[in-house]
Amino acid sequence: MPESKGYGDRPKLRREMTAIIDRYLLREIFRTFLGVTMILMLILLGDQFARGLARAAADRIPREAVLQLMGLTTIEYLSLLVPAAFFFAVMLTFGRMYRDSEMAALNACGVGAPRLLQPLLRIGLLVALGLAVLSFDTAPWAARKSAEIRLEGARQVQITALEPGRFRSASGGRLVFYARDRNAAGQLTGIFIQQRSDDLVEVVTAARAEQRVSLERDENYLVLYDGIRYAGRPGSPEFRTARFQEHGIPLPVPRRADPTQQQRQVPTGDLLGTGLLEDLAELHWRLAAPVSLLVLTVLAVPLGRSPPRSGRYGRLGFAILVFVLYSNLLGVGRSLLEGGHTPAWLGLWWVHGILAGVAGLMLYLQGGGAWRLRAWWHRA
Repeated sequence: MPESKGYGDRPKLRREMTAIIDRYLLREIFRTFLGVTMILMLILLGDQFARGLARAAADRIPREAVLQLMGLTTIEYLSLLVPAAFFFAVMLTFGRMYRDSEMAALNACGVGAPRLLQPLLRIGLLVALGLAVLSFDTAPWAARKSAEIRLEGARQVQITALEPGRFRSASGGRLVFYARDRNAAGQLTGIFIQQRSDDLVEVVTAARAEQRVSLERDENYLVLYDGIRYAGRPGSPEFRTARFQEHGIPLPVPRRADPTQQQRQVPTGDLLGTGLLEDLAELHWRLAAPVSLLVLTVLAVPLGRSPPRSGRYGRLGFAILVFVLYSNLLGVGRSLLEGGHTPAWLGLWWVHGILAGVAGLMLYLQGGGAWRLRAWWHRA
């Protein structure tokens, strides 16, 4: 009787062992995923911070907008970052388990790499669902918001760019401005302005000046006081001179642009049913983020296999190469779809299919398929 009871408890013990293995595997992958994500985020943020400082130094955006643009750009790039981080996390976790002979112990217990795909795909599906929300909703919103901040920042910089002691140019260099100082009333003093229109050159000097701005009406005027205006053509002795007490010069203000001009900024709902190849390609591109995460999850399992004494990051370079190849194939597929060279129903599925087929074949060969193929070949 005790023996039969013991045999009857084996399914329960097996389920408990499987649950322990699943929790251990997911915990290790989650920790590695967080670490890899943080590293990639730091690299991305460092690059974005450097670019933001360069734009601010070139007076293209206000300094206070740098951090906002960094955050919004990071949200946009998360759709590329998360699949890569999860792929590297699975590969690093399996590589460590092979190196520490944990996979050998699991194989001895009847738990192979294909069996570990079940918990991986469950957690991968959850991450893919969150990534789908990010790709279809949050990332386009972040792109639109980023474009609005850049535009408004350019408008603000255009207004606040007139500072004493520095030459400023606008309208492609056709307008050059310089002020020597600023008085107690906040007005610019010692004004020099040069304007070019075709072959006509105007030079204006004034004792002081002030700006009058209305962004709502797209108006930006520089009002000059007590000055002289010279106008003529270079090389010609004829020119006009005029003295003035008050003279207004319009300064260019960047026009308000449609925040949905670029495909990545268009809301997903506006892409549906348009029949345009560009919109269809953008939809497939957004769908590629969650789909590629699942494909890479399956592919990471056979790629993570490594000899027991191999280095910790021995296959990381190969993983980066695979991810870059996958990303480039998606880019090529998008270009082909936009150009009408591939049918609309096919989209980018052929790229996912190739990688998924390679992953399935590798899993089959590692799971004993190679031995079965050799046996079939000898029988044939």
